[in-house]
Amino acid sequence: MTTTLYTLPVLEQITSAISQRQIDELPVLVITHPKVRAAITLQGAHLLAYQPTGEEPVLWLSSESAFKSGVAIRGGVPICWPWFGPAGKPSHGFARNLPWELTSHQEDENGVELLLTLKANAETRAMWPHDFTLTARFRLGKECHIELEAAGDFEATTALHTYFNIGDINKVKVSGLGTRFIDKVDGGKTAQQQGDLTFSGQTDRIYTQAEATSLIVDSALNRTLVIKHQHNSDVVAWNPGAELSVSMKDMADDSYKTMVCVETAAVSAPQKSTPSAPAKLAVTISQR
Repeated sequence: MTTTLYTLPVLEQITSAISQRQIDELPVLVITHPKVRAAITLQGAHLLAYQPTGEEPVLWLSSESAFKSGVAIRGGVPICWPWFGPAGKPSHGFARNLPWELTSHQEDENGVELLLTLKANAETRAMWPHDFTLTARFRLGKECHIELEAAGDFEATTALHTYFNIGDINKVKVSGLGTRFIDKVDGGKTAQQQGDLTFSGQTDRIYTQAEATSLIVDSALNRTLVIKHQHNSDVVAWNPGAELSVSMKDMADDSYKTMVCVETAAVSAPQKSTPSAPAKLAVTISQR
């Protein structure tokens, strides 16, 4: 799926490394740089793909995902804001379903940086009665850095809901999550974990005392993904497992085997934004 993004016809060549293209109903910014290739839809400021040169794709994108206006995309890095989960409609907030604006961009020999912005409007106020300016900064090169900044006067829950590309869910372990978690599969009960997280069915956990760095050790692809979280209160781990994957129309039945979500989040402790102190959430992704 991700390979298709780079063969879409160019509609506008913004810089030597950044072009605007179209995937079905959605405008998409495609980055082709000597150090990296990537793609971001203007809807949701949604990073669909990220791949340092010479490496396997870092992000997973569903082959069954729709690219329709107002419809959430399955895969990549959805921005969940101003709520996480089913706290309101639509699920995981409205930021991922609305069109953002590319407000600045630059590039050098190490990669590209893009800034996208979403501001309050009549549509957002009908769902959430606050004025805000939300910015997403992407620095894409050998590493991927994403920073979300929310300016205004409100509280919000949020997540960078990253879907990682893996070789085999049965050959993956995730470390650095801590021991205490809220088990969404078991009705939101609090539980304890010993050792690394491995997967044997549907997993949906909010780790409330995670370390600053999570590691996805992927023996099938012979790599370790390093996820450094900033300004978060939680780390969410999610995999639908076989049964749920079959029931999801935007996922192939067996696609749960090649993806895992390790999400930088502020769920158990909502973030407070003030006019002088915007809330931030950030993640840096690398591999070794």
